[in-house]
Amino acid sequence: MENVTTVNGFLLLGLTSVQELQPLFFVIFLTIYLINLVGNGAILLMVILEPKLHSPMYFFLGNLSCLDICYSSVTLPKVLINLVSTHRAISFLGCITQLHFFHFLGSTETILLVVMAFDRFVAICNPLRYPIIMCPQVCVLSAAVAWLTSFLYALMHSVMTAHLNFCHSQKLSHFFCDVKPLLELSCDNTLLNQWLLSIVTGSISMGAFFLTLISYYYIIGFLLFKNRSCRTLHKALSTCASHFTVVCLFYGPVGFTYTGPASATSVIPDRMVAIIYSAVTPVLNPLVYTLRNKEVMLTLKKMFGRKF
Repeated sequence: MENVTTVNGFLLLGLTSVQELQPLFFVIFLTIYLINLVGNGAILLMVILEPKLHSPMYFFLGNLSCLDICYSSVTLPKVLINLVSTHRAISFLGCITQLHFFHFLGSTETILLVVMAFDRFVAICNPLRYPIIMCPQVCVLSAAVAWLTSFLYALMHSVMTAHLNFCHSQKLSHFFCDVKPLLELSCDNTLLNQWLLSIVTGSISMGAFFLTLISYYYIIGFLLFKNRSCRTLHKALSTCASHFTVVCLFYGPVGFTYTGPASATSVIPDRMVAIIYSAVTPVLNPLVYTLRNKEVMLTLKKMFGRKF
């Protein structure tokens, strides 16, 4: 029987062990993080300050921007510190806290993307009933349910992981604390943890992806067969395509990472796909959801007094 040791912390192995690549990674991730803060911060500021943007679509977009700032801030600052430091340790409490907020915010984004897709479905397919269906009370309730449900979901993972005994190496084969790398270090029976990770997390991510897919399917079907305006169809299709690309970039890696069992052979692929949904997608969101939005561009022009 293996000896159980009290773990006070873990050593994050990071993105790469090649010293020469670490300055390059630092510049790349610092740039990504700054773009994320500036882009999402500008959107959040616009949604709060501009009365014309006080509508359901921008309410959810503001939630998403706030979420993306927090989501990246859970992992990227620690990644940047570790890239320029030889001391890559993280305390046990810090590790569990990072795990909790990563899953909390990630799950909230998963549900929020579904709500945003439904909002667009109602706006395009039922425009006359849109003010009734997406009234302020429904919007606030939808956002509150997304945040609260995700908090409880993340609490399940953090509590169950915190109660594990660790008897293997304290070296964590990842650039942040996540459930799968921690399960590899545990000497307890982690079958229930793995089952919850695969079934519950997989069901949330794939279920949300399926509902989002249905929303866009009905939007495109409505525009193709009921609204014969070529201009409207082209605009909606291009918008839906860009939105759906971001959705796939988020749900795809999440499903790939959490539906499979935890094993040493999955470390490198998991680390690579984690970069997509933890760093790349939060940067793409403000660009994709606002780049061709006339109201947002006019607000930017008004706020900064510039011509775009």
